[in-house]
Amino acid sequence: MLPFNKFEAALPYEEFLTGYGTPPQADRWRKTHELVRLTGEQDRLLGSFKREMNVLVLAGVWCGDCSGQCPIFERFAESAPVIHIRYIDRDEHADAQRELQINGGNRVPVVVFFSEDGYEASRFGERTLSKYRELAQSLAGGCPTGIHAPNDPILARVTQDWLNEFERAQWLLRLSPRLRQKHGD
Repeated sequence: MLPFNKFEAALPYEEFLTGYGTPPQADRWRKTHELVRLTGEQDRLLGSFKREMNVLVLAGVWCGDCSGQCPIFERFAESAPVIHIRYIDRDEHADAQRELQINGGNRVPVVVFFSEDGYEASRFGERTLSKYRELAQSLAGGCPTGIHAPNDPILARVTQDWLNEFERAQWLLRLSPRLRQKHGD
């Protein structure tokens, strides 16, 4: 299990971008953020979240997959004040990278969901199912750029995939007997 102190040492979005990325790398993230649009239904769902969620993202500002996905999380946090997101750099936190390997490899982004009191609730990472389907269909190979055209349907699908993971973590926390007892609900 990844210790909660990694979340406490992590950085907010803009500090992470400026602290670890070059201006062009950070701009890729910001451009994706501008393109992410939540539907009314997605916004309402996020607004209904009740449990505090501490979300740690292992990422690299240089990474195309990260620049194409992590800005989505910031949109979620804008709609759900109970979501607190922090970022750690994959290379600077090699111990976290080892703990969060996927299929024996160093992959990013990897997201760890913690309860309000620091217990790991869930983790998910690298690419979503929609992205893997797209890659499998195209068999394009190479590293994705993380840049999306306006109204790109893959961005909407990946946003929904990630929302499903955030919702799953929220329900896990919301229905936790330990937390229900703590909050009397």
